[in-house]
Amino acid sequence: MEDQIRQELASLAVRKRVQESFDRQGLMTHLGARITHIGPGSVHIVLPARPEVTQQHGYIHAGATSAIADTAGGYAALTLFDEDSDVLTVEYKINLLAPAAGDRLEAVGTVLKSGRTLTVCQLEVYGVHGDGAADGARKLIANGQQTLIRLSRPDR
Repeated sequence: MEDQIRQELASLAVRKRVQESFDRQGLMTHLGARITHIGPGSVHIVLPARPEVTQQHGYIHAGATSAIADTAGGYAALTLFDEDSDVLTVEYKINLLAPAAGDRLEAVGTVLKSGRTLTVCQLEVYGVHGDGAADGARKLIANGQQTLIRLSRPDR
């Protein structure tokens, strides 16, 4: 069932709006992160492991891990908002469960409750080795929760 949910895509208009917004984020571009899935209430972001995003022990830095988790949750919420709405993080908490090791990290933001003003998301970050298909190649390295606020979209 999880694979069916994961494969469900948001409408073309929503995917376009989310991707265009993501492409304007300087930090995500700087980190080398990219969106790999946009579904209703669900967004996945991948961050390839490279020396520029590591800390002194060679693991991917907690700041980069947290940034992709926060961003995945924010865009997951945005997938459920109308086109005149935008989103900002109010708060989030993340638990780092294991060193961020792997060929890449995958952040998964999932809406738990979407309200008129506030939305709550679950955040998960996995360390992925290889193609991620083999047993043990994907490990949960961070888990968190986030609260977001729906805003009127500013004129651009």
